[in-house]
Amino acid sequence: MNLFDVYPLYQVQPTRAKDVYVYDAQENEYLDLYGGHAVISIGHSHPHYVKQIKSQLEQIAFYSNAIQNPLQQQLADAIGEHSCLHNYQLFLCNSGAEAIENALKLASFHTHKKRIIAFKNAFHGRTSAAVAVTDNLKINAPLNQQQAVTFLPFNNVTALEKELSKGDVCAVIFEAIQGVGGLDEPSEEFVYAMEQLCQKYKTCLIADEVQAGFGRTGTFFAYQKYNINPHVVTMAKGMGNGFPIGGILVHPEIKASYGLLGTTFGGNHLACQASLAVLDVLKKERLQEKTLSLETHFRAGAEKIPEIKKIKGRGLMLGLEFDFEVSELRKKLIYDQHIFTGGSSNKNLIRILPPLTVQEHHIDSFFTALEKALTTI
Repeated sequence: MNLFDVYPLYQVQPTRAKDVYVYDAQENEYLDLYGGHAVISIGHSHPHYVKQIKSQLEQIAFYSNAIQNPLQQQLADAIGEHSCLHNYQLFLCNSGAEAIENALKLASFHTHKKRIIAFKNAFHGRTSAAVAVTDNLKINAPLNQQQAVTFLPFNNVTALEKELSKGDVCAVIFEAIQGVGGLDEPSEEFVYAMEQLCQKYKTCLIADEVQAGFGRTGTFFAYQKYNINPHVVTMAKGMGNGFPIGGILVHPEIKASYGLLGTTFGGNHLACQASLAVLDVLKKERLQEKTLSLETHFRAGAEKIPEIKKIKGRGLMLGLEFDFEVSELRKKLIYDQHIFTGGSSNKNLIRILPPLTVQEHHIDSFFTALEKALTTI
């Protein structure tokens, strides 16, 4: 049987990984500055993470949500402590796309409306409603295009109010820092206006923190740079450090009822233990706090390279923009310099999404390698 061929693959086959490094079958070492799409938050194969998952596996790995699982409440308490969102409610699922689907469904239930406002260059996932609110027609099938979605540009308050005033919008969904879209951010004024308009027109505000959340940007969630209170916050990726887990945090004004949402695998014992281990390490090693000083060091290095035209992002969710397409440059970095980086829908942008355990000397090594690679293209 063949694999369904939907992924353009680099010719690298990792066989093991440790902290910020990945190794292939020949034991070649690669510096991982992409973390598998911002998934690796506390480093590959962190000892505490491995220990906790192994221990849980020897006890019970899974049972459905028909029974009590105290680890779910432990995880809710830990997320509340880290995010300071103690009065929100946690629903667990298995991925970022699932988190988005549940957030949108919940918003529609809560408001009894069905249209969604999303933003230009947004990426929220590849499943039913999640891909419908993703600004990429190429990956939207006719089935997905049945969803009622309006795409608006960031920072146009007039356009946003015009659409909300029609009275049929259940949710406005936004990324505080766009991931796949190229690390663009809304202005502070627009974020506050967005919250106020959602309140005015009885619309749910959804903060998509699937990529930016869990400490990557210097705050636990990227939207927490602003003093706003979304109705729903979505999360995944760094939440499990590679173990499949996702979730939504639900504002207390949205009430739960039996059967409203549901999942077979979401919140299983192993997934909860993986996420608890991530939060343990984030706290013990003060990784969230360190992201801001690492950002400063990164920007200082980037400013020395004239080919870099713009530095984007916050914390360790960063991008380097050039005045040429970077696909060949990224290949040079992988094959010649043994460094993983990421791309985006902005073809001139390299994304940097390393494990939060990255150190200054790793960043220095990257810029040395980048300068070498730039001389060969």
